[in-house]
Amino acid sequence: MDLPIAKQARNIQGLFTRIASHYDLMNRLMTFGQDQRWRREVIRRAAPAPAAHFLDLGTGTGDLARAALRQFPAARLTAVDFTVEMLRLGKRRDARPAWISADAACLPFPPQTFDAAVSGFLVRNVPDVPGVLREQRRVLKPGGRIVILDTTRPRPGIFAPLVWLHLHLVIPLLARMFARHGRDYQYLRDSTENFLPAEALAIHMQAAGFREVGFRRLMFGTVAIHWGVK
Repeated sequence: MDLPIAKQARNIQGLFTRIASHYDLMNRLMTFGQDQRWRREVIRRAAPAPAAHFLDLGTGTGDLARAALRQFPAARLTAVDFTVEMLRLGKRRDARPAWISADAACLPFPPQTFDAAVSGFLVRNVPDVPGVLREQRRVLKPGGRIVILDTTRPRPGIFAPLVWLHLHLVIPLLARMFARHGRDYQYLRDSTENFLPAEALAIHMQAAGFREVGFRRLMFGTVAIHWGVK
């Protein structure tokens, strides 16, 4: 039986509070360091003006926000997450973004505020994907770009056994070695296997009103970057 949306959100918030201190390390280990390259590509695909206003939604500790500031030093960054512990760690590392605690489904910003909305591994964790996409479109300026980095459901194929080994053996082993709450990474594994296929997320983006929607698969088809224009 599906959990009510409010309870599901509280459970996810509690999970990310528990893993906040080692979340970035586990991202590096689980992706063999590739996640940093993917984040740079997200910012390149957002492609705003040098002094643009970015929304980094589901920022965590601010990896994408810092990538944006490295590529666009004059940019303005608003980093949003609903896990306060993540925000606290992020602000300790870099005080430049505006760090705001908020729900991705109900953003505290007027319409047409941002030039670009980016997110890294957020969308698979939200109970209402269409609603979160519509909310991002609401706060984007006309012509603003959305770029999403997230897991995607692996496709059957010759790499399927390697993907299974990575999700079911490598990630649990890394979690036991480097994380205090190894069981929480079972959720991250399950959300990868059960999240929308890349094609389905693209359809949701189009239904939310985005145009020029596209995506690129990464890491044996388990990760994808999606993009679109308001």
